[in-house]
Amino acid sequence: MEGNYKKLVDTILSLKKFNKVLFLTCSNRYKNILKTQSPKSTILAEVMSKKLDNVTIINVPDLVIHPCEGNVSREDGNKCGVKQALLKDKEKNPSGYHRCWASLHNPDDELWKISKELFESDCVIFFSSVRWGQANMFYQKLIERLNWINNRYIPYGESNIIKDVTSGFICVGQHQYADQICERQYDNHDYYGFKPDKNLYWYWNAEDIDYDDETLEGYLESYPEFYEEFRIVKSQSSPIKTIGVIPNAAAVESLVLPATK
Repeated sequence: MEGNYKKLVDTILSLKKFNKVLFLTCSNRYKNILKTQSPKSTILAEVMSKKLDNVTIINVPDLVIHPCEGNVSREDGNKCGVKQALLKDKEKNPSGYHRCWASLHNPDDELWKISKELFESDCVIFFSSVRWGQANMFYQKLIERLNWINNRYIPYGESNIIKDVTSGFICVGQHQYADQICERQYDNHDYYGFKPDKNLYWYWNAEDIDYDDETLEGYLESYPEFYEEFRIVKSQSSPIKTIGVIPNAAAVESLVLPATK
């Protein structure tokens, strides 16, 4: 219990040193459910953002993001991230880095809203839930669509455009596998070209049990345990945008790192 709260506080303090941090929340609920509750991984993102002044949050399920087209595996060779796939729009692609065929083929695609912020940030944290032993579909769709970032320099040999972007991954699950997912995503992000920080890759499981040991009581107890272990107070009248605060705020403030110039 103390360990989970400490992970939360330590992460907040670590993120204070960056100029601009991007939080990408990838879990979801039906829109009417979101009026009174939010996914636990999203709550962690919101709680941390309230203690920081350098964070932008994008909720990935809110965006129109088309599936990866698999251009990396075409019969005529790897065509992912080639210069012909450049998104020619100064508003959507001010860096000139965004090269994705799916962005060109689907005018309503909104991956650019993420890539634009990513290339302006020096840290990115992905937040995901566990579904069927994997990071959920919204995270998976996102990371597949970002394959062109890696493909520019492996195997094309161009510069690594995210070599200075520190990455993290925070995973919340009901049962098992969250630890394995964090380990795998650390390896994936390292391969992508990010600068992964092991201290920013962590997880929380409601129950340390196998799937076949699950109970209905375990699901009912997961949110109360989550709030207690991370010392989060839920507002009874507000959705997540105003929900999460860390009580004992003074304890957190007393550990604040010097401001980064």
